[in-house]
Amino acid sequence: MQLDGKNIAILIAPRGTEEPEFAKPKEAVEAAGGTVTVVSLESGMAKTVNGDLDPGAEYPVDKIVGEVSADQFDGLVIPGGTVGADTLRADADTVAFVRAFFEQSKPVGAICHAPWTLVEAGVLNGRELTSYPSLQTDIRNAGGTWTDAEVVVDRGLVTSRDPNDLPAFCEKIVEEFAEGRHEAQSRSA
Repeated sequence: MQLDGKNIAILIAPRGTEEPEFAKPKEAVEAAGGTVTVVSLESGMAKTVNGDLDPGAEYPVDKIVGEVSADQFDGLVIPGGTVGADTLRADADTVAFVRAFFEQSKPVGAICHAPWTLVEAGVLNGRELTSYPSLQTDIRNAGGTWTDAEVVVDRGLVTSRDPNDLPAFCEKIVEEFAEGRHEAQSRSA
């Protein structure tokens, strides 16, 4: 699958995003010919983690979430990391940015704790997805159906459980980004 000409946004918290869940999808999109824009709450460098406790690398932020809109992108990746995901879901601009991808029927990939942001965006009603297991109740309370699987695809939404699932997650996000808009993405079941 080739993503030539596709511009994909990837969210990163200023601190606490799980490094492989950020770096591997970014690499997969770029390897497929897509352009990646790193979007965060603050400018400068974002510090990742490995397993929430061990420091990871720092990555440059391209744009602040308040300066961009879903109109500018063909898809979105939301990495996990407990602290990072919690930070992103608490930001109103980030939640609105995420919701807009669903309103515009654009594909979204979310891994590990990232579905917390989807819960906040109110886009899970009638959807099947997976996540880190501790989010099951949050997802069900938001109207979603939680499934324990390596990767779940539902109307343009790609989800996976944790860094061990990254090969399948990366393959599916590239596939969904290549397919483009999913008209059913904006509708709840």
